[in-house]
Amino acid sequence: MSYDLAVWEGERPSSDQEAGETHSALYEQYIDTDVEIPPTPLIAKFVEQLLQRWPDLDDVDEDDDEYEDIPWSTSPLIGEAAGPYIYFPMGYRRAEEASAYAVQVAAQLGLNCYDPQEDRLRT
Repeated sequence: MSYDLAVWEGERPSSDQEAGETHSALYEQYIDTDVEIPPTPLIAKFVEQLLQRWPDLDDVDEDDDEYEDIPWSTSPLIGEAAGPYIYFPMGYRRAEEASAYAVQVAAQLGLNCYDPQEDRLRT
């Protein structure tokens, strides 16, 4: 099981409901498709900043102590991004810290961050 976040470019939704609808539409358009769409530069920058704090799983040996501290449940993390949108999983053990950091980075970059478990925008 994982804790997931969705982050995207665009105007800030006016409500959690609107954010959920936007998330669903973006997921269908960019993730639930057979077409590979490269991430936009801003989404790539978001991922780059996350990876400055915790590297991709593929970049650390499984026997290394640092491996257990990596919150991402997938690698490479950028592989979860498409166009102006990323939907990415984290392990529950580090989800609180990692999601708070992701929300902070998203806010600094002017991105929207949505929690699909709680159906709400994160700020």
